[in-house]
Amino acid sequence: MFGKRTNDPSNLAGTAPKPVAAPASAPAAKVADAPKPAAAPKAQAAPAKAKPVPAPAPEASSSRSHSEEYYDVKTTVFNALIDTIDLTQLSKLDVSAAREEIRDIVSEIIQIKNVVMSIAEQEELLEDICNDVLGYGPLEPLLARDDIADIMVNGASTTYIEVDGKMQTTGVRFADNIQLMNICQRIVSQVGRRVDESSPICDARLPDGSRVNVIAPPLAIDGAALTIRKFKKDRLKLEQLVKFGSITPAGKTLLEIIGRVRCNVLISGGTGSGKTTLLNCLTGPIDHEERIITCEDSAELQLQQPHTVRLETRPPNLEGEGEITMRDLVKNCLRMRPERIIVGEVRGPEAFDLLQAMNTGHDGSMGTLHSNSPREAISRLESMIMMGGFALPVTTIREMIVGSIDVILQASRLRDGSRKITHITEVMGMEGDVVTLQNLLVYEITGEDENGKLIGRHRSTGISRPRFWERAQYYGETNRLAEALAQSEVMDEHGNPMGEHHG
Repeated sequence: MFGKRTNDPSNLAGTAPKPVAAPASAPAAKVADAPKPAAAPKAQAAPAKAKPVPAPAPEASSSRSHSEEYYDVKTTVFNALIDTIDLTQLSKLDVSAAREEIRDIVSEIIQIKNVVMSIAEQEELLEDICNDVLGYGPLEPLLARDDIADIMVNGASTTYIEVDGKMQTTGVRFADNIQLMNICQRIVSQVGRRVDESSPICDARLPDGSRVNVIAPPLAIDGAALTIRKFKKDRLKLEQLVKFGSITPAGKTLLEIIGRVRCNVLISGGTGSGKTTLLNCLTGPIDHEERIITCEDSAELQLQQPHTVRLETRPPNLEGEGEITMRDLVKNCLRMRPERIIVGEVRGPEAFDLLQAMNTGHDGSMGTLHSNSPREAISRLESMIMMGGFALPVTTIREMIVGSIDVILQASRLRDGSRKITHITEVMGMEGDVVTLQNLLVYEITGEDENGKLIGRHRSTGISRPRFWERAQYYGETNRLAEALAQSEVMDEHGNPMGEHHG
Protein backbone atom coordinates (compact mmCIF):
# COMPACT_ATOMS: atom_id res chain seq x y z
CA MET A 1 0.00 0.00 0.00
CA PHE A 2 2.78 2.41 0.87
CA GLY A 3 5.17 1.63 -1.90
CA LYS A 4 7.88 -0.98 -2.14
CA ARG A 5 9.51 -1.93 1.14
CA THR A 6 12.44 -4.36 1.19
CA ASN A 7 15.62 -4.89 3.12
CA ASP A 8 17.58 -3.42 0.22
CA PRO A 9 19.02 -0.07 1.34
CA SER A 10 18.55 1.24 -2.20
CA ASN A 11 14.82 1.45 -1.49
CA LEU A 12 15.37 3.67 1.54
CA ALA A 13 16.64 6.82 -0.09
CA GLY A 14 18.67 9.50 1.52
CA THR A 15 22.13 9.28 2.98
CA ALA A 16 23.01 10.39 6.42
CA PRO A 17 24.57 13.82 6.58
CA LYS A 18 27.97 13.87 8.17
CA PRO A 19 27.17 13.61 11.89
CA VAL A 20 27.99 16.48 14.17
CA ALA A 21 30.13 15.23 16.99
CA ALA A 22 28.21 14.93 20.25
CA PRO A 23 29.74 16.02 23.55
CA ALA A 24 31.90 13.28 25.01
CA SER A 25 29.84 13.28 28.18
CA ALA A 26 26.57 12.64 26.36
CA PRO A 27 26.96 10.16 23.51
CA ALA A 28 23.66 9.67 21.75
CA ALA A 29 22.96 7.73 18.57
CA LYS A 30 25.20 7.29 15.61
CA VAL A 31 24.81 6.03 12.08
CA ALA A 32 27.30 3.43 10.94
CA ASP A 33 29.27 4.20 7.82
CA ALA A 34 27.72 2.57 4.78
CA PRO A 35 28.10 2.78 1.02
CA LYS A 36 26.06 5.51 -0.55
CA PRO A 37 22.72 3.94 -1.55
CA ALA A 38 21.14 4.54 -4.89
CA ALA A 39 18.29 6.99 -5.21
CA ALA A 40 15.01 5.41 -4.23
CA PRO A 41 12.05 5.18 -6.55
CA LYS A 42 9.16 7.18 -5.14
CA ALA A 43 5.96 5.39 -4.24
CA GLN A 44 3.37 5.76 -6.93
CA ALA A 45 1.25 8.84 -6.41
CA ALA A 46 -2.46 8.46 -5.83
CA PRO A 47 -4.99 10.69 -7.59
CA ALA A 48 -5.40 13.02 -4.62
CA LYS A 49 -2.57 15.36 -3.76
CA ALA A 50 -0.90 14.66 -0.43
CA LYS A 51 -0.37 17.43 2.08
CA PRO A 52 3.26 18.56 2.47
CA VAL A 53 5.00 17.12 5.50
CA PRO A 54 7.04 19.49 7.64
CA ALA A 55 10.68 18.79 8.32
CA PRO A 56 11.40 16.82 11.45
CA ALA A 57 11.81 18.65 14.69
CA PRO A 58 13.43 18.19 18.05
CA GLU A 59 11.18 16.55 20.58
CA ALA A 60 8.69 18.57 22.54
CA SER A 61 9.19 17.43 26.06
CA SER A 62 10.32 20.25 28.30
CA SER A 63 12.31 17.75 30.38
CA ARG A 64 14.19 15.89 27.61
CA SER A 65 17.36 17.06 25.93
CA HIS A 66 19.30 15.45 23.11
CA SER A 67 22.55 16.08 21.35
CA GLU A 68 22.76 17.51 17.86
CA GLU A 69 23.73 14.03 16.63
CA TYR A 70 20.30 12.73 17.67
CA TYR A 71 18.67 15.38 15.47
CA ASP A 72 20.99 14.49 12.56
CA VAL A 73 19.96 10.86 12.84
CA LYS A 74 16.33 11.89 13.06
CA THR A 75 16.62 13.99 9.90
CA THR A 76 18.20 11.08 8.05
CA VAL A 77 15.55 8.58 9.11
CA PHE A 78 12.76 11.08 8.42
CA ASN A 79 13.98 11.75 4.87
CA ALA A 80 14.25 8.01 4.20
CA LEU A 81 10.71 7.54 5.51
CA ILE A 82 9.27 10.23 3.22
CA ASP A 83 11.01 8.65 0.24
CA THR A 84 9.55 5.25 1.13
CA ILE A 85 5.88 5.87 1.91
CA ASP A 86 2.98 7.14 -0.14
CA LEU A 87 1.53 10.02 1.87
CA THR A 88 -1.74 9.97 -0.05
CA GLN A 89 -2.40 6.35 0.83
CA LEU A 90 -1.26 6.97 4.39
CA SER A 91 -3.85 9.75 4.79
CA LYS A 92 -6.64 7.25 4.07
CA LEU A 93 -5.89 5.28 7.23
CA ASP A 94 -7.14 6.19 10.68
CA VAL A 95 -4.58 7.73 13.02
CA SER A 96 -3.76 4.59 15.03
CA ALA A 97 -3.24 2.45 11.92
CA ALA A 98 -1.13 5.15 10.28
CA ARG A 99 1.06 5.43 13.39
CA GLU A 100 1.63 1.67 13.42
CA GLU A 101 2.56 1.69 9.73
CA ILE A 102 5.04 4.54 10.24
CA ARG A 103 6.58 2.85 13.28
CA ASP A 104 7.08 -0.39 11.31
CA ILE A 105 8.80 1.40 8.44
CA VAL A 106 10.99 3.53 10.73
CA SER A 107 12.07 0.41 12.63
CA GLU A 108 13.15 -1.17 9.33
CA ILE A 109 15.05 1.97 8.34
CA ILE A 110 16.88 1.98 11.68
CA GLN A 111 17.95 -1.65 11.17
CA ILE A 112 19.01 -1.20 7.55
CA LYS A 113 21.04 1.93 8.25
CA ASN A 114 22.67 0.34 11.30
CA VAL A 115 21.60 3.15 13.58
CA VAL A 116 23.05 2.60 17.04
CA MET A 117 20.82 3.94 19.83
CA SER A 118 19.33 2.82 23.09
CA ILE A 119 15.83 1.36 23.28
CA ALA A 120 14.58 4.52 25.06
CA GLU A 121 16.07 6.78 22.37
CA GLN A 122 14.62 4.62 19.62
CA GLU A 123 11.17 4.85 21.22
CA GLU A 124 11.47 8.64 21.43
CA LEU A 125 12.60 8.80 17.82
CA LEU A 126 9.61 6.72 16.69
CA GLU A 127 7.22 8.94 18.63
CA ASP A 128 8.80 12.18 17.36
CA ILE A 129 8.60 11.10 13.72
CA CYS A 130 4.98 9.97 14.09
CA ASN A 131 4.15 13.41 15.54
CA ASP A 132 5.92 15.16 12.67
CA VAL A 133 4.04 13.22 9.98
CA LEU A 134 0.57 12.95 11.55
CA GLY A 135 0.28 15.63 14.21
CA TYR A 136 1.67 19.00 15.25
CA GLY A 137 5.29 17.93 15.57
CA PRO A 138 7.07 19.18 18.71
CA LEU A 139 3.81 20.59 20.09
CA GLU A 140 2.15 17.18 20.47
CA PRO A 141 3.45 16.34 23.97
CA LEU A 142 2.55 19.84 25.20
CA LEU A 143 -0.96 19.58 23.77
CA ALA A 144 -1.40 16.22 25.50
CA ARG A 145 -0.68 17.70 28.94
CA ASP A 146 -3.85 18.81 30.68
CA ASP A 147 -2.04 21.00 33.22
CA ILE A 148 -0.86 23.53 30.62
CA ALA A 149 -3.06 26.59 30.12
CA ASP A 150 -1.09 28.38 27.38
CA ILE A 151 1.59 27.47 24.86
CA MET A 152 3.61 30.39 23.46
CA VAL A 153 6.02 29.76 20.56
CA ASN A 154 8.32 32.72 19.88
CA GLY A 155 10.03 31.58 16.70
CA ALA A 156 11.53 28.16 16.02
CA SER A 157 13.91 28.02 19.00
CA THR A 158 11.89 29.41 21.93
CA THR A 159 8.72 28.01 23.52
CA TYR A 160 7.10 28.94 26.82
CA ILE A 161 4.17 27.37 28.66
CA GLU A 162 1.92 28.52 31.49
CA VAL A 163 1.32 26.05 34.34
CA ASP A 164 -0.61 27.00 37.49
CA GLY A 165 -0.62 30.63 36.41
CA LYS A 166 3.18 30.82 36.08
CA MET A 167 5.33 31.09 32.93
CA GLN A 168 7.90 28.34 32.32
CA THR A 169 10.45 27.92 29.56
CA THR A 170 10.70 24.56 27.78
CA GLY A 171 13.27 22.65 25.75
CA VAL A 172 10.92 22.57 22.76
CA ARG A 173 12.34 23.81 19.48
CA PHE A 174 11.50 23.38 15.83
CA ALA A 175 13.93 22.40 13.08
CA ASP A 176 13.60 25.88 11.56
CA ASN A 177 11.05 28.61 10.87
CA ILE A 178 9.86 26.76 7.76
CA GLN A 179 8.72 23.79 9.85
CA LEU A 180 7.06 26.13 12.34
CA MET A 181 5.11 27.83 9.52
CA ASN A 182 4.10 24.43 8.10
CA ILE A 183 2.59 23.45 11.45
CA CYS A 184 0.84 26.84 11.75
CA GLN A 185 -0.66 26.34 8.28
CA ARG A 186 -1.73 22.80 9.18
CA ILE A 187 -3.60 24.11 12.25
CA VAL A 188 -5.43 27.00 10.56
CA SER A 189 -6.31 25.02 7.41
CA GLN A 190 -8.46 22.70 9.54
CA VAL A 191 -10.98 25.52 10.04
CA GLY A 192 -10.76 26.85 6.49
CA ARG A 193 -8.36 29.70 7.21
CA ARG A 194 -4.88 30.51 6.01
CA VAL A 195 -1.73 32.25 7.18
CA ASP A 196 1.04 33.47 4.88
CA GLU A 197 2.84 36.67 3.92
CA SER A 198 -0.27 38.15 2.31
CA SER A 199 -2.44 37.29 5.35
CA PRO A 200 0.00 37.14 8.27
CA ILE A 201 -2.48 37.31 11.17
CA CYS A 202 -4.94 34.52 11.85
CA ASP A 203 -7.23 33.28 14.63
CA ALA A 204 -8.18 29.62 14.52
CA ARG A 205 -8.94 26.71 16.83
CA LEU A 206 -7.87 23.14 17.43
CA PRO A 207 -10.38 20.26 17.26
CA ASP A 208 -10.76 20.32 21.06
CA GLY A 209 -11.78 24.00 20.97
CA SER A 210 -8.42 25.42 22.08
CA ARG A 211 -7.88 28.92 20.71
CA VAL A 212 -4.96 29.57 18.36
CA ASN A 213 -3.42 32.85 17.22
CA VAL A 214 -0.69 33.03 14.59
CA ILE A 215 1.23 36.09 13.50
CA ALA A 216 3.73 35.33 10.77
CA PRO A 217 6.65 37.14 9.10
CA PRO A 218 7.11 39.85 7.98
CA LEU A 219 5.07 41.13 10.96
CA ALA A 220 6.81 38.74 13.36
CA ILE A 221 10.48 39.58 12.92
CA ASP A 222 12.09 36.52 14.55
CA GLY A 223 9.86 33.87 12.97
CA ALA A 224 6.19 33.01 13.37
CA ALA A 225 4.67 33.60 16.83
CA LEU A 226 2.12 30.92 17.72
CA THR A 227 -0.06 31.22 20.83
CA ILE A 228 -2.41 28.44 21.93
CA ARG A 229 -4.93 28.99 24.74
CA LYS A 230 -5.69 25.42 25.78
CA PHE A 231 -8.96 24.14 27.16
CA LYS A 232 -9.20 21.12 29.40
CA LYS A 233 -10.52 17.92 27.86
CA ASP A 234 -13.10 17.66 30.64
CA ARG A 235 -15.26 20.76 30.85
CA LEU A 236 -14.97 22.47 34.23
CA LYS A 237 -18.05 22.85 36.39
CA LEU A 238 -18.86 25.21 39.21
CA GLU A 239 -18.10 22.42 41.71
CA GLN A 240 -14.52 22.31 40.45
CA LEU A 241 -14.15 26.08 40.79
CA VAL A 242 -14.98 25.57 44.48
CA LYS A 243 -12.32 22.85 44.70
CA PHE A 244 -9.74 25.20 43.16
CA GLY A 245 -10.69 27.97 45.60
CA SER A 246 -11.96 30.33 42.90
CA ILE A 247 -15.30 30.68 44.71
CA THR A 248 -16.88 29.42 47.95
CA PRO A 249 -19.70 26.82 48.11
CA ALA A 250 -22.13 29.64 48.97
CA GLY A 251 -20.80 31.69 46.06
CA LYS A 252 -21.29 28.68 43.77
CA THR A 253 -24.94 28.50 44.82
CA LEU A 254 -25.29 32.21 44.08
CA LEU A 255 -23.83 31.74 40.58
CA GLU A 256 -26.12 28.76 39.91
CA ILE A 257 -29.15 30.88 40.81
CA ILE A 258 -27.96 33.78 38.65
CA GLY A 259 -27.56 31.42 35.69
CA ARG A 260 -30.87 29.65 36.16
CA VAL A 261 -33.17 32.64 36.81
CA ARG A 262 -32.12 34.23 33.51
CA CYS A 263 -30.20 37.24 34.73
CA ASN A 264 -28.35 39.07 31.96
CA VAL A 265 -24.69 38.59 32.88
CA LEU A 266 -21.49 40.36 31.84
CA ILE A 267 -18.24 38.58 32.78
CA SER A 268 -15.36 41.01 33.14
CA GLY A 269 -11.67 40.26 33.54
CA GLY A 270 -8.17 40.63 32.18
CA THR A 271 -6.39 38.35 29.72
CA GLY A 272 -5.97 34.85 31.15
CA SER A 273 -8.21 35.53 34.14
CA GLY A 274 -10.61 32.68 33.32
CA LYS A 275 -13.51 34.56 31.71
CA THR A 276 -14.32 31.87 29.12
CA THR A 277 -14.01 29.10 31.72
CA LEU A 278 -16.39 30.98 34.03
CA LEU A 279 -18.82 31.54 31.16
CA ASN A 280 -18.76 27.80 30.38
CA CYS A 281 -19.43 26.98 34.04
CA LEU A 282 -22.22 29.53 34.31
CA THR A 283 -24.14 27.92 31.46
CA GLY A 284 -24.34 24.60 33.37
CA PRO A 285 -27.59 25.38 35.28
CA ILE A 286 -29.43 26.49 32.11
CA ASP A 287 -32.50 24.34 31.43
CA HIS A 288 -32.02 21.88 28.57
CA GLU A 289 -35.27 23.02 26.94
CA GLU A 290 -33.92 26.50 26.19
CA ARG A 291 -32.65 27.45 22.72
CA ILE A 292 -29.16 28.98 23.00
CA ILE A 293 -27.21 30.68 20.21
CA THR A 294 -23.49 31.40 20.69
CA CYS A 295 -21.46 33.93 18.68
CA GLU A 296 -17.66 33.76 18.77
CA ASP A 297 -14.58 34.79 16.82
CA SER A 298 -13.25 31.25 17.20
CA ALA A 299 -15.57 28.64 18.67
CA GLU A 300 -14.36 27.92 22.21
CA LEU A 301 -17.51 27.49 24.30
CA GLN A 302 -18.46 23.92 25.19
CA LEU A 303 -22.13 24.10 26.14
CA GLN A 304 -23.78 20.85 27.16
CA GLN A 305 -27.36 21.84 26.37
CA PRO A 306 -28.78 19.90 23.39
CA HIS A 307 -30.50 22.89 21.75
CA THR A 308 -27.42 24.99 21.02
CA VAL A 309 -26.54 26.72 17.74
CA ARG A 310 -22.87 27.73 17.39
CA LEU A 311 -21.92 30.63 15.11
CA GLU A 312 -18.44 31.85 14.20
CA THR A 313 -17.19 35.00 12.46
CA ARG A 314 -15.37 34.84 9.12
CA PRO A 315 -12.37 36.93 8.01
CA PRO A 316 -12.25 38.55 4.57
CA ASN A 317 -10.93 36.56 1.60
CA LEU A 318 -7.92 37.45 -0.58
CA GLU A 319 -9.91 40.18 -2.33
CA GLY A 320 -10.93 41.69 1.01
CA GLU A 321 -14.52 40.55 0.63
CA GLY A 322 -16.84 38.13 2.39
CA GLU A 323 -16.09 39.20 5.98
CA ILE A 324 -18.76 38.34 8.55
CA THR A 325 -18.29 40.37 11.73
CA MET A 326 -19.47 39.69 15.27
CA ARG A 327 -22.08 42.40 14.83
CA ASP A 328 -23.47 40.61 11.77
CA LEU A 329 -23.83 37.42 13.82
CA VAL A 330 -25.49 39.09 16.80
CA LYS A 331 -27.97 40.92 14.54
CA ASN A 332 -28.77 37.68 12.73
CA CYS A 333 -29.34 35.92 16.07
CA LEU A 334 -32.44 38.00 16.62
CA ARG A 335 -34.04 36.33 13.57
CA MET A 336 -33.28 32.82 14.82
CA ARG A 337 -35.77 32.70 17.69
CA PRO A 338 -33.16 32.50 20.48
CA GLU A 339 -34.04 32.32 24.15
CA ARG A 340 -30.51 33.18 25.18
CA ILE A 341 -27.69 34.78 23.20
CA ILE A 342 -24.13 34.18 24.40
CA VAL A 343 -21.31 36.28 22.93
CA GLY A 344 -17.87 34.78 23.51
CA GLU A 345 -16.18 38.17 23.71
CA VAL A 346 -17.63 41.66 23.27
CA ARG A 347 -15.00 43.83 21.56
CA GLY A 348 -16.75 46.50 19.55
CA PRO A 349 -20.04 47.82 18.16
CA GLU A 350 -21.75 44.45 18.70
CA ALA A 351 -22.13 45.59 22.32
CA PHE A 352 -25.04 47.79 21.18
CA ASP A 353 -26.82 44.86 19.50
CA LEU A 354 -26.25 42.59 22.50
CA LEU A 355 -27.72 45.17 24.87
CA GLN A 356 -30.70 45.58 22.57
CA ALA A 357 -31.22 41.81 22.55
CA MET A 358 -31.08 41.72 26.35
CA ASN A 359 -33.64 44.53 26.42
CA THR A 360 -36.11 42.88 24.04
CA GLY A 361 -37.02 39.63 25.74
CA HIS A 362 -33.82 37.58 25.47
CA ASP A 363 -33.30 37.35 29.21
CA GLY A 364 -30.41 35.24 30.41
CA SER A 365 -28.02 36.41 27.69
CA MET A 366 -24.33 36.54 28.55
CA GLY A 367 -21.04 37.90 27.28
CA THR A 368 -17.45 38.60 28.32
CA LEU A 369 -15.23 41.65 27.95
CA HIS A 370 -11.79 42.81 29.01
CA SER A 371 -11.73 45.12 32.03
CA ASN A 372 -10.25 45.22 35.52
CA SER A 373 -13.32 46.01 37.64
CA PRO A 374 -17.13 46.08 37.38
CA ARG A 375 -17.06 49.88 37.23
CA GLU A 376 -14.54 49.81 34.40
CA ALA A 377 -16.69 47.25 32.55
CA ILE A 378 -19.51 49.81 32.38
CA SER A 379 -17.12 52.39 30.89
CA ARG A 380 -15.83 49.85 28.38
CA LEU A 381 -19.37 49.12 27.22
CA GLU A 382 -19.98 52.84 26.72
CA SER A 383 -16.78 53.14 24.66
CA MET A 384 -17.67 50.15 22.47
CA ILE A 385 -21.10 51.57 21.67
CA MET A 386 -19.54 54.92 20.75
CA MET A 387 -17.05 53.09 18.50
CA GLY A 388 -20.02 51.97 16.41
CA GLY A 389 -20.75 55.57 15.48
CA PHE A 390 -24.06 55.74 17.35
CA ALA A 391 -24.86 59.41 17.93
CA LEU A 392 -26.43 58.86 21.34
CA PRO A 393 -26.03 60.97 24.47
CA VAL A 394 -23.92 59.33 27.20
CA THR A 395 -26.91 59.35 29.55
CA THR A 396 -28.99 57.38 27.02
CA ILE A 397 -26.22 54.79 26.62
CA ARG A 398 -25.95 54.39 30.39
CA GLU A 399 -29.70 54.01 30.72
CA MET A 400 -29.56 51.26 28.09
CA ILE A 401 -26.80 49.49 30.05
CA VAL A 402 -28.78 49.74 33.31
CA GLY A 403 -31.89 48.38 31.60
CA SER A 404 -29.96 45.45 30.07
CA ILE A 405 -27.26 44.18 32.43
CA ASP A 406 -28.33 42.60 35.72
CA VAL A 407 -25.08 41.18 37.11
CA ILE A 408 -21.37 41.73 36.48
CA LEU A 409 -18.96 38.94 37.47
CA GLN A 410 -15.33 39.99 37.86
CA ALA A 411 -12.66 37.33 37.28
CA SER A 412 -9.03 38.04 38.16
CA ARG A 413 -5.69 36.29 38.01
CA LEU A 414 -3.76 37.18 41.16
CA ARG A 415 -0.01 37.65 41.34
CA ASP A 416 0.52 34.12 42.74
CA GLY A 417 -1.08 32.68 39.57
CA SER A 418 -4.40 31.73 41.19
CA ARG A 419 -7.69 32.72 39.56
CA LYS A 420 -10.53 34.09 41.66
CA ILE A 421 -14.02 35.45 41.15
CA THR A 422 -13.43 38.73 42.99
CA HIS A 423 -16.82 40.44 42.59
CA ILE A 424 -20.43 39.44 42.09
CA THR A 425 -21.96 42.86 41.45
CA GLU A 426 -25.48 44.01 40.61
CA VAL A 427 -26.27 46.92 38.30
CA MET A 428 -28.81 48.88 40.32
CA GLY A 429 -29.85 51.98 38.39
CA MET A 430 -28.93 55.61 37.80
CA GLU A 431 -28.26 58.43 40.21
CA GLY A 432 -28.08 61.50 38.02
CA ASP A 433 -25.60 60.57 35.27
CA VAL A 434 -23.87 57.86 37.31
CA VAL A 435 -24.59 54.12 37.07
CA THR A 436 -24.94 52.71 40.58
CA LEU A 437 -23.54 49.27 41.41
CA GLN A 438 -24.03 47.00 44.41
CA ASN A 439 -21.56 44.27 45.44
CA LEU A 440 -23.16 41.05 46.65
CA LEU A 441 -19.94 39.08 47.16
CA VAL A 442 -16.34 40.30 47.16
CA TYR A 443 -12.94 38.66 47.57
CA GLU A 444 -10.44 40.33 49.86
CA ILE A 445 -6.79 39.37 50.35
CA THR A 446 -5.84 38.95 54.00
CA GLY A 447 -2.22 37.84 53.78
CA GLU A 448 0.42 35.65 52.16
CA ASP A 449 1.89 32.32 53.26
CA GLU A 450 5.57 31.31 53.35
CA ASN A 451 5.31 29.86 49.82
CA GLY A 452 4.10 33.13 48.30
CA LYS A 453 0.48 31.97 47.95
CA LEU A 454 -2.05 34.67 48.72
CA ILE A 455 -4.54 34.09 51.52
CA GLY A 456 -7.99 35.62 51.23
CA ARG A 457 -11.71 35.13 51.70
CA HIS A 458 -14.98 35.65 49.90
CA ARG A 459 -17.55 37.51 51.96
CA SER A 460 -21.03 38.86 51.55
CA THR A 461 -21.45 42.61 51.78
CA GLY A 462 -24.61 42.24 53.87
CA ILE A 463 -27.17 42.57 51.08
CA SER A 464 -30.01 40.23 52.01
CA ARG A 465 -32.43 41.10 49.19
CA PRO A 466 -30.69 41.64 45.84
CA ARG A 467 -32.32 43.36 42.91
CA PHE A 468 -33.03 40.05 41.12
CA TRP A 469 -34.98 38.74 44.15
CA GLU A 470 -38.25 38.79 42.20
CA ARG A 471 -36.69 36.71 39.40
CA ALA A 472 -35.52 34.21 42.02
CA GLN A 473 -39.05 34.18 43.48
CA TYR A 474 -40.52 33.42 40.04
CA TYR A 475 -38.19 30.40 39.74
CA GLY A 476 -38.67 29.31 43.37
CA GLU A 477 -35.07 30.02 44.34
CA THR A 478 -35.53 32.59 47.13
CA ASN A 479 -34.75 30.18 49.97
CA ARG A 480 -31.48 29.04 48.39
CA LEU A 481 -30.59 32.65 47.56
CA ALA A 482 -31.17 33.89 51.11
CA GLU A 483 -29.22 30.95 52.55
CA ALA A 484 -26.25 31.48 50.20
CA LEU A 485 -26.03 35.18 51.09
CA ALA A 486 -26.28 34.42 54.81
CA GLN A 487 -23.54 31.77 54.62
CA SER A 488 -21.20 34.27 52.94
CA GLU A 489 -21.37 36.82 55.74
CA VAL A 490 -18.14 37.28 57.70
CA MET A 491 -18.49 38.18 61.36
CA ASP A 492 -16.30 40.65 63.26
CA GLU A 493 -14.80 40.00 66.70
CA HIS A 494 -18.13 40.97 68.34
CA GLY A 495 -20.14 38.49 66.25
CA ASN A 496 -21.69 41.17 64.03
CA PRO A 497 -21.80 40.88 60.23
CA MET A 498 -19.05 42.87 58.49
CA GLY A 499 -21.25 44.23 55.68
CA GLU A 500 -20.98 47.13 53.31
CA HIS A 501 -23.71 48.75 51.28
CA HIS A 502 -23.35 50.56 47.98
CA GLY A 503 -25.83 53.08 46.80
